[in-house]
Amino acid sequence: MNTALLQAFVAVMETGTVSRAAERLCLTQPAVSKRLHNLEQEFGVRLFDTIGRGIQPTAAARQLLPQARQWLRDYADTKQRLSQPPDQVAGQLSIGTSHHIGLHHLADPLKRFVQAYPHVQLDVHFVDSEQAHQAVLSGELELAFLTLPPQYDSRLSYLPVWPDPLSVVVAPFHPLATLSMLNLQDLLAYPAILPAAHTYTSQITLAAFAEHGLYPHTTMSTNPLESIRMLVAIGLGWSVLPQTLINHDLATIEPLGIRPLARTLGLVWHPARSHSRAAQLLSEMIQKQYANTHI
Repeated sequence: MNTALLQAFVAVMETGTVSRAAERLCLTQPAVSKRLHNLEQEFGVRLFDTIGRGIQPTAAARQLLPQARQWLRDYADTKQRLSQPPDQVAGQLSIGTSHHIGLHHLADPLKRFVQAYPHVQLDVHFVDSEQAHQAVLSGELELAFLTLPPQYDSRLSYLPVWPDPLSVVVAPFHPLATLSMLNLQDLLAYPAILPAAHTYTSQITLAAFAEHGLYPHTTMSTNPLESIRMLVAIGLGWSVLPQTLINHDLATIEPLGIRPLARTLGLVWHPARSHSRAAQLLSEMIQKQYANTHI
């Protein structure tokens, strides 16, 4: 397979236009168009439809994209391995992590990895857990560190690493903080500030309320937990946050009748895709940490 054709195809898919792809690849637009045409001939399918002055990817193009990315990664990794000493680990490793995991759990493991394998180019993407999950599935990321979903995808492999207990929190001066005994109904009388409903953390919280036939009155939704923490701290409502985010400007409350809330943070990878040596070593490092903390 001609990698130049695949590079042109991926660039067009990622930038949306031939002109922007040409700029990225330092080629002329006719050269990029020619490569797309040659790739279509190679596979015997139409990859793009011309609509007006632009192009739209076909279903075949969307199906090809993750495989094309994987082929290019495999090619680059093989080329790198062949050009380096057998005992040296090098090349680029693309991983994803949520902001919370990156800030509170991942710094030390990645520091050890970088020190152990200085020739690896670590490409870290800070994204929401749900986006990282999808990126692993599509082949954009080799590994992702994220909040594990309530329901696993059978196509992926998961490793629980860090337990992450959650607590209901309010500002210390919030009316809920003054109640000696409260239940879930008391919470419903005040605004909730939760992550977007599609996020794994929100699904965990909403499921706990749904067990009692209740649904919080959510007035604001924002995904960065640090932003939610700030909004709660200034008294705009209550929320459910990891205990690692709680300090003096938040008060923990314990409504009666609600089960202990927790989420699990961990590692996700695609077992059907080939992985670089760097990805394998980082996975092994994390798995050893998991084993040591669960003895």
